[in-house]
Amino acid sequence: MSSPVTATATSRPDAVTHFDLRKLDRGFLDNPYPVYHLLRQHDPVRRMPDGSWFLTRYDDLQAVYRDSKSFSSDKKIEFAPKYGEGTPLYRHHTTSLVFNDPPLHSRVRRLLAPAFTPRALKLLETRFIAVVDRMLDRAEKNGGMDVVTEFAAVLPVEIIGDMLAVPNEDRHLLRDWSLAILGALEPVLTPDRAENGNRAVTEFEAYLDRHIASWQKLGDEGFGDVLDALIRGEDGGERLTAAELVQNCIFLLNAGHETTANLIGNGIAALLDWPDELARLRADPGLMRTAVEEFLRFESSNQLGNRRVVAEVQIGGQTFQPGDLVTLGIGAANRDPAQFADPDRLDIARNPNRHLAFGAGIHACAGMSLARIEGQIAISRLLARVSTFRKTGNAIRGGRARFRGFLSFPVEFR
Repeated sequence: MSSPVTATATSRPDAVTHFDLRKLDRGFLDNPYPVYHLLRQHDPVRRMPDGSWFLTRYDDLQAVYRDSKSFSSDKKIEFAPKYGEGTPLYRHHTTSLVFNDPPLHSRVRRLLAPAFTPRALKLLETRFIAVVDRMLDRAEKNGGMDVVTEFAAVLPVEIIGDMLAVPNEDRHLLRDWSLAILGALEPVLTPDRAENGNRAVTEFEAYLDRHIASWQKLGDEGFGDVLDALIRGEDGGERLTAAELVQNCIFLLNAGHETTANLIGNGIAALLDWPDELARLRADPGLMRTAVEEFLRFESSNQLGNRRVVAEVQIGGQTFQPGDLVTLGIGAANRDPAQFADPDRLDIARNPNRHLAFGAGIHACAGMSLARIEGQIAISRLLARVSTFRKTGNAIRGGRARFRGFLSFPVEFR
């Protein structure tokens, strides 16, 4: 089967000359890879119209990830004009783990570390299998499901909900809050995105204030291991402030939900687009581990990252000055032919596969092992239980540049 991307790629100089993250059309949002290929070939270290930089080569992204002294993840300077100081979105995105440098970043990661030990992951794996099977039981009775709304988006919420002791009856609230908050991270902040994002943060904060107070008083029958670790802090060391605690709970729920949901949804969609690879995986289920790595590379859940330059540095032959803003094209780097042979082809046995879907360096995703386990279990158990399934109706892409996934992807079982 020919690659869906290669078949549509065209050599259009204006796609490079006029490329602007603030002016993306629907065609790009549906399929950014042809433009990424052209940028990587003709303008890999691109100076954007607003003065920022856009990187699309694998080696250049690796250089940025490795150099945390020259490139900062702190977003206070960048987000102040975008959101407005004092707004809920500014308050959240400048306090969460991912948009901070040490020492706050180091402190929160240390507190989270016990949640992702092999022993802790084994316990979460058992919980996750039970949730997956329950979802598939319902889908089999119905003759199909929406892969996103009834499966991929539900599963990680259950696990993160257990880790933070969110009551079952409240978990339906989380997806809309997550989509609104993360949607405000898009390159263009529309008035609707700003309004929805600020409202979501405010509602989420109020909910967590009540939830944390209640949990501290009552406990929750063995759940809430991560919440407990964040509340207690380090033995004999520092604790998170009340504000840091709430914002990092929001971050964990958002990050653990959105990227994993996209991994599962994108993976299933890719297999249906590449039936030979689907047949190959069915014939050899032992390829599931490398298949999940390939889904992460081929359709990276998180397509864009950002850094601010804090010391003069050279990347890709260009000199960056302190204050420069840099966008990392993760989705582009993961299709770089200098790193990946035949990058627009889905190869579930690809090895090596050193993709950047989880970032790298000190900001590499803390929950990457859990996300991998969730992807492997969800897709493997679907394939084991359903002999044949196909897309039915219209799949709806999320329409976002930063987070790549589907809002809806209906399938029927045969």
